[in-house]
Amino acid sequence: GCVTCLDHDEHYILTFPNGYGRQVNALSILTVPWIELGGECSISCSKTGYNASIVFHTKPFYGGKKHRVTAEIFSPNDKKPFCSIEGEWNGVMYAKYSTGENAVFIDTKKMPTIKKKVRKLEDQDDFESRCLWKDVTYNLKIRDIDAATAAKH
Repeated sequence: GCVTCLDHDEHYILTFPNGYGRQVNALSILTVPWIELGGECSISCSKTGYNASIVFHTKPFYGGKKHRVTAEIFSPNDKKPFCSIEGEWNGVMYAKYSTGENAVFIDTKKMPTIKKKVRKLEDQDDFESRCLWKDVTYNLKIRDIDAATAAKH
């Protein structure tokens, strides 16, 4: 994916984790399933040279926590991270800086919801995501699964 920060004229290239449908045990009637992210990702900015390596940890079969993430952030041309982050991607993440300072990196529960800015559908190219999938999205919103499936095909 590509994310552009307009205020800074920065473009970030990123990869995404895998998504998994999970349950605690084989007796599915006794547990509540959840979606879990897992795998390694990266974020890099060609303008600044900064980059990050991120690992979404899957929950072990016994014990452990869901939604754990660790990350290391690197300055341009550096092999050692100047910041390490750990926590839960849907909760609180903590930063440990190479200076020895520790701090809350982000608390996602306290973040405001911000509406994303996207071009109008009529201003998008045919193969841009929202334009390409508009019929599927519309039919899912009105709960017409057959029409959504037909539009997807």
